[in-house]
Amino acid sequence: MVIPANEIDLAQYLEHSLLHPAATYEQVKECCQVAEQFNFPAVCLYPTAMRTARDFLKQRSIQLCCVVGFPAGAHTIGTKLYEAQEAVENGATELDLMLNLALLKMGDSEKLYQEVAQIVEMTKVPIKAILETALLTDTEKRLAAEVCLDAGASYLKTSTGWFGGATTADVKLLYGITKGKIGIKAAGGIKTADQAIALIQAGANRLGTSRSLSIIQERERQSDDEAW
Repeated sequence: MVIPANEIDLAQYLEHSLLHPAATYEQVKECCQVAEQFNFPAVCLYPTAMRTARDFLKQRSIQLCCVVGFPAGAHTIGTKLYEAQEAVENGATELDLMLNLALLKMGDSEKLYQEVAQIVEMTKVPIKAILETALLTDTEKRLAAEVCLDAGASYLKTSTGWFGGATTADVKLLYGITKGKIGIKAAGGIKTADQAIALIQAGANRLGTSRSLSIIQERERQSDDEAW
């Protein structure tokens, strides 16, 4: 059932992301401050920002998400596992894991499964597996989704944003495959409130974007206009 647009509280879906490679610790704190102000469910940051964000957020309910193997995913399993474990030790409560797309392209579903399953098992935190849908065929998207579902991932994430963004078509495809068994995080190129709402209506229950503040402000203006 599609959620009516006027019943969607966008703040409940937005993971406020700061994944610019030159982001400073002050910008990390500002990112966390915005997430706290609007009660976003999570912030999404690089490994080097974990301790700064952890110390700022402390015991607040906002989840601290760290990217792993980002953005290419072309790391060994051992490297990703170390990065994931270190991120958790430094405060991460969720991990966005970039898959090894070469394994997927070669059809090596067993090694892909092991990559995800080992990190799920060793870290004990929710794993969002990044598919990078812009680089995959629908058949490859389906295989990736099925492998990640079997390996214990908590979410499928559409994109890093480096090679293309989220589309409603991809969200619908992933939702159709998983049938609500795990979450779907749409990410990459989400800039407007209408776009965010469309992705939620397609089946996404998290949205990763650096434009969270402007999206919320745009939605508030829309609500004011509707009230008039």
